[in-house]
Amino acid sequence: MTQQLLAPATLLDIPAPRRAALVAVAQRLRPGMTVALSTHINADGDGCGSEVAMALLLAQQGIATRIVNPTPWPRLFDFLLDDGVVDDSGRGAAALDGVDALLVLDINDLRRLGTLADRVRAHAAPVLVIDHHVPGDEPAGEVVAADTAACATGEMVFDYAVAHGLTITPAVARALYAALLTDTGGFRFSNTTPRAHAIAAALLAAGVDPEEMYRRIYAQVSAGRLHLLREALASLEQDPSLGLAWVALEAGATERHGVTSDELDGIVEHPRSIAGTRLALFFRDLGHGKVKVSFRSTGTVDVNRLARCYGGGGHAKAAGALMSGGLDTVRPRVVRDAAAYLRDGTLPAGGASGAH
Repeated sequence: MTQQLLAPATLLDIPAPRRAALVAVAQRLRPGMTVALSTHINADGDGCGSEVAMALLLAQQGIATRIVNPTPWPRLFDFLLDDGVVDDSGRGAAALDGVDALLVLDINDLRRLGTLADRVRAHAAPVLVIDHHVPGDEPAGEVVAADTAACATGEMVFDYAVAHGLTITPAVARALYAALLTDTGGFRFSNTTPRAHAIAAALLAAGVDPEEMYRRIYAQVSAGRLHLLREALASLEQDPSLGLAWVALEAGATERHGVTSDELDGIVEHPRSIAGTRLALFFRDLGHGKVKVSFRSTGTVDVNRLARCYGGGGHAKAAGALMSGGLDTVRPRVVRDAAAYLRDGTLPAGGASGAH
């Protein structure tokens, strides 16, 4: 029997619980307010795109905004900063002074706000959240619109615009397309849904040039990025019997090759692309006794469960954690734990074992 096709208009219907949650966020926002927009440390395309789109949409509602991130705005996404969008991240937590509300985007746990977390905890203004991750241990705000069925936080922001009759201008569309494009891996990852494509089609109709977006995000890397990738791939190790592969970068690698942290995006996809790999790891020694670990998986392996054992988190197939120690101690520990997890579902101390 032929399956009935859903019309694009049907695909764009907002699920009732999601609409209600987004309306609850909007009810805390009023014309004349000043709202700080923030996202997680080392902002990605979804975080940046969602912030810019939300800034432009709130301006249509008579609400002033400023972007206040815990780490500098990535150069890769400079092209999204439309006229009137203020990035005040350089002032740090002081930029949160005097705002009437904080809107946190693409964060499931307050600790992912890094250096801003303590100021946000103590802030008297309401803290609102729009997100698509599995909830963390410490919610980032008091009014939360979160839905893990969304392919990206940008999808939630698109729905905010539709639910409130706001205009998807070319600048809003460009920001939202960047969010969807990057968080779905160029519409290749398993979170790429029919609805994601329907929204992308709506954004193209609103003025997005897909070739230009591809060029800006994926086709203008620096020579340093390629040297960095070569260094990471030279460290490649794997356990083919378990489907485990990993790469690493020593402290100072980004400085040595003259690149920024946002140019590390995608490196973990290389070990994941090896035939038979079920779980891929990317270790980046940040120096000062900290190592960032990126987890990626294929099939039914849930890396969010593993990352949460180290105080991190994310999605079932893409997660991360910031760990104390050096590369020589963190890497063997996580590789050992990942091997046990793949072998029999055992999680390290602090996590719950079970099927995956």
